[in-house]
Amino acid sequence: MRYGNPIFRLLTALLLLCLTATPSLSDEKPIIHFGVIPRYNPMIMYQNYQPIMDYLTRTTPYQFELKLARDYPQVVEDLRTGVTQVASLGDVTFAAASQGFGAMPILRPRNASGDPDYFSFIVVRRESAISSVMQLRGKSFAFGNVHSTSGNLIPRYLLFQQGIKLDDLSHYVNLPTHTDVARAVLKGQYDAGAVKDVVANRYRKSGLKIIGRSEPIPAVPIVVRQDAPQELIDALNKALLAINPEDPQHRQMLEHWDPEFRNGFVPASTEDYRPILRMLENISGGCGKSCHPR
Repeated sequence: MRYGNPIFRLLTALLLLCLTATPSLSDEKPIIHFGVIPRYNPMIMYQNYQPIMDYLTRTTPYQFELKLARDYPQVVEDLRTGVTQVASLGDVTFAAASQGFGAMPILRPRNASGDPDYFSFIVVRRESAISSVMQLRGKSFAFGNVHSTSGNLIPRYLLFQQGIKLDDLSHYVNLPTHTDVARAVLKGQYDAGAVKDVVANRYRKSGLKIIGRSEPIPAVPIVVRQDAPQELIDALNKALLAINPEDPQHRQMLEHWDPEFRNGFVPASTEDYRPILRMLENISGGCGKSCHPR
């Protein structure tokens, strides 16, 4: 092919255009993988958390990528081994990560009242004759994931406080997600179940009835590895502490975020979660190390 050939000149121009339009690796943002415990099914997880990754990519010097895992322990293991650098954990999984390899909480979300707490609810079907936790003796019960704070640890503690041991239930099961628990109770597969507040509120219109509520639980922490660069921590803090649900533009954006993350954030520390660590040790014969090994 002659260099003066028009086709050759066109191909050369297109090649040069592609080369100049493609950013070099040095111009790309460093990738940060963000893990999240599987609170819901994978489709809901992606819908709820990908918009948060998009926001963090827009407002920080990093490109955030969502890393979903098959179960709660895998999220902790991914953080331990550096597969992820940041994770949204539950209180129990944070306890495992903190005691296991020094993971640090940096932020926790506010609830709709502006407090950095949430609740575990015990629920039944709306038409159920059960109206209190004390009536659950001899009934069937659906707990959440065995590593879940609001789906397993806290409701076992609520039953324990009413003098109800696991052996006092007709039978019980641990289901993978809060959504699974809500749907199983609605279908009548179990007399009662335990879910976190946002899930209970979502399914009330479908027929769930709340019969018990925990004391406030420290809101789910955003956690980093012990060796996380300070620049990354600063960027996360700046971006998420800037969230203002009263701002009309923020409010419109937050409609697409996970409900737990729609009300802004406050700084977090390990001390915030000491009550959970104590609770893990204190439920004689019901929970603690037997169902939350660390």
